[in-house]
Amino acid sequence: MIKSELVQRIAEANPHLYQRDVENIVNAILDEVVSALARGDRVELRGFGAFSVKSRPARTGRNPRTGAHVAVDGKAVPYFKTGKEMRERLNGGVDLE
Repeated sequence: MIKSELVQRIAEANPHLYQRDVENIVNAILDEVVSALARGDRVELRGFGAFSVKSRPARTGRNPRTGAHVAVDGKAVPYFKTGKEMRERLNGGVDLE
């Protein structure tokens, strides 16, 4: 599902809201999640999951074409861990952890 499909489904489920308003709400939520992650905060949505930022240290990589060693800078990457309720729904009530 892409963002426009999500907006359309939410608008269909809530006929009292205009689609442009639903789109603004979805964009505001996603923008706030991104802003929080950029600040280094953790975003937890109960029953859904948690977004956090993990740090990858600098390392020496290898160019696959030439085999030459290349310095790869450290970076921050987003990480998502599903919530217990989502895992249970996806696994039909069976939690594998």
